Amino acid sequence: MPHLYLVDGSGYIFRAYHRLPPLTNKHGEPVGAVYGYTTMLWKLVDELNKADGPTHMAVVLDKSEHTFRNELYDQYKAHRPPAPEDLVPQFPMIRDATRAFSLPCIEEAGWEADDLIASYTKAALAQGWSVTIVSSDKDLMQLMTDPSVDMLDTMNNRRLGPADTEEKFGVLPEKLGEVLALMGDSVDNVPGVKGIGPKTAAKLIQEFGTVEAVLAAAPSMKPSKMRDNLIEHAEMARLSRQLVELSSDVPLPEPLEDFALQGIPDAPLRAFLEHHGFRTLLNRLSAVADAPVETHETPGLEEDPPCNHDGYETVTDEAALDQWIAAARHQGWVAIDTETTGVDATRAELVGVSMALQPNKACYVPLGHGGTDMFAEKPVQIDRAVAITKLKPLLEDPAVLKIGHNLKYDMIVLGRAGMDVAPYDDTIVMSFDLDAGLHGHGMDELAATHLSHSCIAYKDVVGTGKNQLGFGQVDLKAATRYAAEDADVTLRLWRRFKPRLAYEGSTRVYEMVDRPLVSVIAGMEREGIKVDAQVLHRLSTDFSHQIAALEEEIHGIAGFKFTIGSPKQLGDVLFDKMGIKGGRKGKSGVYSTDVNELERIAADKDSPGREMVVKVLDWRQLTKLKSTYTDALQAQINPATGRVHTSYSLTGAQTGRLSSTDPNLQNIPIRTETGRQIRDAFVAEPGNVILSADYSQIELRLAAHIADVPALRDAFEQGEDIHNRTAMELFGEVNRDTRGRAKTINFAILYGISRWGLAGRLDVTPDEAQAMINRYFERFPGINRYIADTLNEAKARGYTTTLFGRKTHFPRLKASNPNERAGSERAAINAPIQGTSADIIKRAMARMGPALAEAGLHNVKMLLQVHDELVFELPEGDVEAAKPIIQQVMATAAEPAVKLTVPLGVEIGVGPSWGAAH
Repeated sequence: MPHLYLVDGSGYIFRAYHRLPPLTNKHGEPVGAVYGYTTMLWKLVDELNKADGPTHMAVVLDKSEHTFRNELYDQYKAHRPPAPEDLVPQFPMIRDATRAFSLPCIEEAGWEADDLIASYTKAALAQGWSVTIVSSDKDLMQLMTDPSVDMLDTMNNRRLGPADTEEKFGVLPEKLGEVLALMGDSVDNVPGVKGIGPKTAAKLIQEFGTVEAVLAAAPSMKPSKMRDNLIEHAEMARLSRQLVELSSDVPLPEPLEDFALQGIPDAPLRAFLEHHGFRTLLNRLSAVADAPVETHETPGLEEDPPCNHDGYETVTDEAALDQWIAAARHQGWVAIDTETTGVDATRAELVGVSMALQPNKACYVPLGHGGTDMFAEKPVQIDRAVAITKLKPLLEDPAVLKIGHNLKYDMIVLGRAGMDVAPYDDTIVMSFDLDAGLHGHGMDELAATHLSHSCIAYKDVVGTGKNQLGFGQVDLKAATRYAAEDADVTLRLWRRFKPRLAYEGSTRVYEMVDRPLVSVIAGMEREGIKVDAQVLHRLSTDFSHQIAALEEEIHGIAGFKFTIGSPKQLGDVLFDKMGIKGGRKGKSGVYSTDVNELERIAADKDSPGREMVVKVLDWRQLTKLKSTYTDALQAQINPATGRVHTSYSLTGAQTGRLSSTDPNLQNIPIRTETGRQIRDAFVAEPGNVILSADYSQIELRLAAHIADVPALRDAFEQGEDIHNRTAMELFGEVNRDTRGRAKTINFAILYGISRWGLAGRLDVTPDEAQAMINRYFERFPGINRYIADTLNEAKARGYTTTLFGRKTHFPRLKASNPNERAGSERAAINAPIQGTSADIIKRAMARMGPALAEAGLHNVKMLLQVHDELVFELPEGDVEAAKPIIQQVMATAAEPAVKLTVPLGVEIGVGPSWGAAH
């Protein structure tokens, strides 16, 4: 018997779009939804082929927004926002993906996909076929009036029948349209009857049978708001009944016979996957076709089986835990993950530990489940102290490799419980070292990208809003499915990434730069830094007074009060009231008042709004510093330690630099008095001091080495002021003005600045700026060669490399949008230099602890890393002994892997606070 599957393609598209973060293909095109849609469709086709699946199949899509329903009611779907900007160009590619599977892609102007599905369902039933609609859309539930029609909800992996309609809406499919008409639909803007929801609508239809019967009975109902609304909105109810009715008489664009399934084809699908560079899917196709394909996937590794959540084990007794520990020791590696009470690793309490040994061989060890009330019933679980005593030797065993994803977090949590995790591999760092710039590195995204697997969402386990549970309150079955999956997925990712490191030349940067840093960063985060709350409070008060004074001055210039923080109100004042020229409005019709726009006005000495804009920029900086630092830092002091514990990310910056959050210490102004005042609040404990060690002009030094610029190399070798040397080379004299210009040019050109960008920074014409750039390249031709060679290489390979082999991918180098392309080119020019700088300071950080320990300086603690600076806390008596060691470690950090032709200068300062030492 023929069995037709009709896939609601529109639902698939939006699920795919929202499931994955933005991705780009090798052509620089957005393809997140395309990739997700392709994996979902493949999974569906593959699973149906293996089961008693369809004989015929088609994907049905919406072709146009305007349909016959808009003729009935011009407000139909009027409230729906337009499709996301980055999704629109993916629609044609999604159609290509459908056809690559040799599946018909059905769409018809003037009709919705639901109407086409209804019409094909009717036609198939007329020929005696069975029909399955692949969707969970409530409107399509109306079609399950025949026993030969059901629905497949792939999101929840379940079949739907008439009983599900009755359970959800209180009526069988035959009456669902009546209920939908009365209750309306806010998403599609079907009006319905005001005040009537699903339950009331179901009761009315159960009693009266149809919308018309309900409306006819309304005048005789007892007086109520519902009765009045039924009478008042009767016509809207009738209109709604027409809007929700599915049209089953649409002329069929293609005959049913053309939907016959032929299996997953090789050639068209391979061509599609190769075009977009979907390497994981190409590898899967090759495994299916048993044909070799050149990809960067793990050589020789068979595809893992799907995750079997029901097969994960909940470990609740000591004997079972002993077996898992023994198996891990025998094997020599184990993937681990922790579940906790919060996201701040320095405060969160351990709730459970999960482990995985092989794909689908995973377990969860609950340690802190049960209600928060001391009288609440708690499930059977191993005593926390006993479990920790058993796990500690395993996690510290030098013969067993521990594998984690963002292992730094787990190290801090487990470290607070007395467990020092080593040795280790971290899959988030592996992913970053392999694919920086191509996509994000969170577990969910990597699972979708590399494993074609959709992880269980945290919110689906704990809930959201007022009803959200702590993980310790989740029942053990659900907790095990979620927690063990994390360890299982981590193991699967490691099995793919570990061989790729050597295969793709990334072993050196992983082993010599990034992996050793995970435990170092964990230690720094646990240590934290003392912050003087009184200093912060005083600063907040001072900032409040300055902000109030600036607001009064700004309002005085404007002649009236307005909300300075409102871009719309500020734009109206500047460009409409004050008449400043050159204002740009965005799609929303609001003038742009971003920092670039305001700095443009502030640089124009003749602008009528210059005085106000300068004050607005000052107001913005103060309000940001107050909210981000002087106010927020007071709340971020850990009451248990009296210190602030920033969180570092090894994957947050594309070039490899560390980034910090909660609080973000990278954005404290470096050279302003305000920035120094904030740094003064970061203090040492009594008897200790703060030591700051800062690389001096490291990126210019690396440029001199990488670009092979003898003049710059000589200047650094002789200890000259590099900006003085550049000023003399460019302008023939050194004074305050020429040195300032030379400094701007030195850094700007390394960032690939344009003539217009440099003109704006130096307040000269674009032609004058171009002349300076030309003169710079004449004096330092190595820089020009470096820029040209770097761009050519990046465009040819798609990525740049640092001296340590760190790859940074730039998929937008070939983007059709010139602004995007230019931005990628600037980033690519700087990446080898900034990335090498990041690599060097990371190597210094990894070597610092052992070097200080060897010298007996066990009380010298490295606390912070900000840009090119390391911050330490140490006893006053250790300063003179520590200085030369810190200086030596930093100065020689590149060696022996890389021998630089320029010396690395390190400036050291000491004081009672970070501000005094900086």
